Amino acid sequence: MTTPQDTTPGVPPTRERPEDIRAVPVRHPGRWVAIACIAVLAAMFLHAMITNPVLHWDVVGQVFTYPTVIQGMEKTLLLTLCAMVLGIVGGILLAVMRLSRNPVLSGVSWLYIWVFRGTPVLVQLFFWNFMGAIFPRIGLGIPFGPTWVSWDYNSLVPLFMVCVLGLGLNEAAYFAEIVRAGILSVDEGQAEAAASLGLTHAQTLRRIVLPQAMRVIIPPAGNETISMLKTTSLVSAIAFEELTRAGQDIGARTLYIIPSLIAVSFWYLLFTSVLSIGQFYIERHYGRGTNRALPSTPWQKVKANVLTLSLRNPGGTTGGSL
Repeated sequence: MTTPQDTTPGVPPTRERPEDIRAVPVRHPGRWVAIACIAVLAAMFLHAMITNPVLHWDVVGQVFTYPTVIQGMEKTLLLTLCAMVLGIVGGILLAVMRLSRNPVLSGVSWLYIWVFRGTPVLVQLFFWNFMGAIFPRIGLGIPFGPTWVSWDYNSLVPLFMVCVLGLGLNEAAYFAEIVRAGILSVDEGQAEAAASLGLTHAQTLRRIVLPQAMRVIIPPAGNETISMLKTTSLVSAIAFEELTRAGQDIGARTLYIIPSLIAVSFWYLLFTSVLSIGQFYIERHYGRGTNRALPSTPWQKVKANVLTLSLRNPGGTTGGSL
């Protein structure tokens, strides 16, 4: 708005300072409705879980720390470790064979992956368990000739080894495709540059290709490890006393079947959570050097949220309406 003095000829008009713009946050009523619905459903679920007399939470606590369950948990962890070591070593070997220019090596790797990925792991466990019916004795000697020394199959391959073979050899087929995808994700110019420097194929693979491929390999490898921890429950079908079988035995003996399964599930949830945290930090380690910013750790997210709240509400005062 101009004043009468502003209209004097030859004098530029003066203007008042415009009012500050007041930003009004966008309302999201749908979010509050969704939060309210989820809160009601969560409260109903918790109430049903706590008050249901069939669950017997006191029994769940007893089964959770029962000696046979603890022993089964230890066997489950050991079986997961051994099967994953066999699967990782075998998968890397199969991936290198699959990418080989030798048609025999490539064909053998493809056939192995086709067979072990195409049949259920439970069937493979039964197969290794009853292999003694096909080959009662395993020996060393001259091919198609005399045998120098032989062993009974069931004595040579105990039940724990049967479980490791069944799970580990199956895992090798899946891990081979993970490693192959990771190797193919590395630019071919890296290998060509290494060859120009005089590095052998094995040195190039170990020092240049695989370290760069780890960014692609680690996420599915972590998922496979978590999946392996749960897949070990299948060995209960061949009477191996691992975590799930221990819970089943307690439930069959005491008739507290559901509380026993809940206690076993808590053990699985605990260790899958630990593995998920480890996978996050390993992925973060191998993600260094990329164009993307490293993801924040859970502790960094907590500190950032606390800092944001303190900046919005300095001195504990209430900020503007949302």
